[in-house]
Amino acid sequence: MDLVIHDARVIDGTGGASYRADVALEGGRVAAIRREGDGGPRLSARRTLRADGLALSPGFIDMHAHSDLALLRDPDHSAKAAQGVTLEVLGQDGLSYAPVDDRTLTEVRKAITGWNGGAPGDTSVDFDWRTVGEYLDRLDRQGIAVNAAYLVPQGTVRMYATGWDDRPATPAELTRMKQLVAEGLEQGAVGMSSGLTYTPGMYADDAELTELCRVVARYDGYYCPHHRSYGAGALAAYEEMVTLTRDAGCALHLAHATMNFGVNKGRAPDLLGLLDKALDEGADISLDTYPYTPGCTTLVAMLPSWAGEGGPEAVLARLRDDESAERIRHHMEVVGADGCHGVPIEWDTIEISGVGDPGLAGWVGRTIAESAARRGEEPWATARRLLIDDNLGSTILQHVGNEENVRAIMRHRVHTGGSDGILQGDKPHPRAYGTYPHYLGHYARDLGILSLEECVAHLTSRPAARLRLPDRGLVREGHRADLVLFDPDTVAAGSTFEAPRTLPAGIPHVLIDGRFVIEDGRRTDVLAGRSVRRTA
Repeated sequence: MDLVIHDARVIDGTGGASYRADVALEGGRVAAIRREGDGGPRLSARRTLRADGLALSPGFIDMHAHSDLALLRDPDHSAKAAQGVTLEVLGQDGLSYAPVDDRTLTEVRKAITGWNGGAPGDTSVDFDWRTVGEYLDRLDRQGIAVNAAYLVPQGTVRMYATGWDDRPATPAELTRMKQLVAEGLEQGAVGMSSGLTYTPGMYADDAELTELCRVVARYDGYYCPHHRSYGAGALAAYEEMVTLTRDAGCALHLAHATMNFGVNKGRAPDLLGLLDKALDEGADISLDTYPYTPGCTTLVAMLPSWAGEGGPEAVLARLRDDESAERIRHHMEVVGADGCHGVPIEWDTIEISGVGDPGLAGWVGRTIAESAARRGEEPWATARRLLIDDNLGSTILQHVGNEENVRAIMRHRVHTGGSDGILQGDKPHPRAYGTYPHYLGHYARDLGILSLEECVAHLTSRPAARLRLPDRGLVREGHRADLVLFDPDTVAAGSTFEAPRTLPAGIPHVLIDGRFVIEDGRRTDVLAGRSVRRTA
């Protein structure tokens, strides 16, 4: 054997009771498990590690990650590796970097600079791919810190086929979109994502999305929508996705599923009742959440959808035009823009967490309302100035969540974990560095919202089942040796809103493919991650 882990408390990912055992690894897989009291000779190997009662669990699967460029730019990637994440799902919210042509790549790089960096002119990553397969090949060729799966981004596909126009796709354009989705799935994508409060993906109607989901269903993939509202129209937006995917015969995974803003306080049972009814009727549904109340996105995402028609340059032109800017303000502050989920924006909840231009770093850590008061101007004037000066690259924290909803949803039978971790910015959301230890330490150990065994199942076997990965997500003989050793008594998120890049405590060892990527609490130089591709 390559390695034996002696005297571990095995939390195997099934949700069942933990047990003491020695676990042996060989060739990147779990080769043998000898439970305490089994008798017989003790397992031996070329190397041993004494767990001394540390919990041994499957590696955590981040069902909603924004590491599309970070994996290539930052080989260390301790933000995720140190949490025990061994697999991330990329291509989220309908916007990523494949499939593209030269025009689309330039546009999408500009559109999601606030999520990932990589703006036109940024040379930190060589964008030498155009297809999904080429992107996954690039991950494998370069070597990455953790494993990665990919969703075909519907907004990017629409951008490729129709541009930034707010209109129904023509039959020829829809055919092209279906081809692009099919090609991405054939090349290894596990499903398709949407960002239905982000342009241009939000311009697609249900008929268009249903046709694309039928393609996804043919490949046994799943649809992962950031749906049309998490605010005023949240419940209707969830119901829309359930109905749409049922019509398409497609599995559904709801991205960062929560009920935000004051209008939804205490309404998690309404959502869970909707999902339970669909599940009982045979629907294939799962969801992910992060264990925090604030959200994180870009400032430009708050604008109404009509302001985004034509792409980033058209947005900037409208912001510079006083008449158009006033119309934008009215929709945001009075009507409730669809970019802000149909709720009139509250500027004291919008905190700047990052800027694309380092010269604007003084904005970071303050709400728009605070910065406006310092300047002696109205909040919209401040927000408009920042959007223009930062070339739409500003990232925000949006403090609009409800704790009771967060707790209720994380208990649900189809819940999984997803960080939605945006790694850009001077003051990123702490979920990027803390989601998984926060689940284990705060919500499982301290609050008892979930038992530790159940919590691990939410973070391991459930997402592995959604991804159709038969040899991941459990500590079981023959399964891949993607494993985490953590101390149940001390595991905790180090990251806070004040110090968001602090690494967690209580996770001394993380293995991918049987190789240590975290050893004795330190990142090794091992790049054991690979692309994880849909299989027929």
